[in-house]
Amino acid sequence: MPGRLPPGPPPSPASAAAGDEQQLVAALRAGNEQAFCTVVERYHRSLVRLARSYAGDPMVAEEIVQETWLALVRGIGQFEARSSLKTWLFHVLSYQARQRMKREARTIPFSDLEGPTVDPGCFRPPDVEWAGHWADALPDWGDTPEERLLAAETVARVEELIATLPERQRLVIILRDIEGLTAPETCDILEIPDRVQRLLLHRARARVRAGLDGYVRGTDGRAP
Repeated sequence: MPGRLPPGPPPSPASAAAGDEQQLVAALRAGNEQAFCTVVERYHRSLVRLARSYAGDPMVAEEIVQETWLALVRGIGQFEARSSLKTWLFHVLSYQARQRMKREARTIPFSDLEGPTVDPGCFRPPDVEWAGHWADALPDWGDTPEERLLAAETVARVEELIATLPERQRLVIILRDIEGLTAPETCDILEIPDRVQRLLLHRARARVRAGLDGYVRGTDGRAP
């Protein structure tokens, strides 16, 4: 029709995701059961992974996650959308876990800040693309079934290595490198200063990288 405006550009994935989350939060506030099921489906696995970093006992971890879901139902009206719903849930779970640790009189040792360091030369310099990332990549795999199996086994090995880390190192690397949270979000969730977050992440990455290097090169006594 004459005078009709042309269609605008399609929404970006980020804006579409934001709109979807706004609708989801509104449905949660309205008590929509399907919305709650959608949130559980999206984030339950991530919450369990984080809870197990606090509690070695899987049953205790599940209890912490259930307490987090209950807190969501009771407190969704207090969610102000200053962060993503996922980040907010991590924050709630971290609070629930710390409260449980206090009740059980548990503490996190300062030894979490100790461990191997990595030669700065292993990282890309600050004035190039991907600054701070590893300078030398680990061996790559192609698309054959054998190569895909090897890649899957390596992912499983990474998970094993993360599980052996001290608690706070484990928490930081999960939030930063697995869940993709930013440094400020991680600091807020764990209630630690940025310098501690950076040190914990560096130590964690060093341990995982050292273990993975030995694995993929067959020098740790395990056949890759």
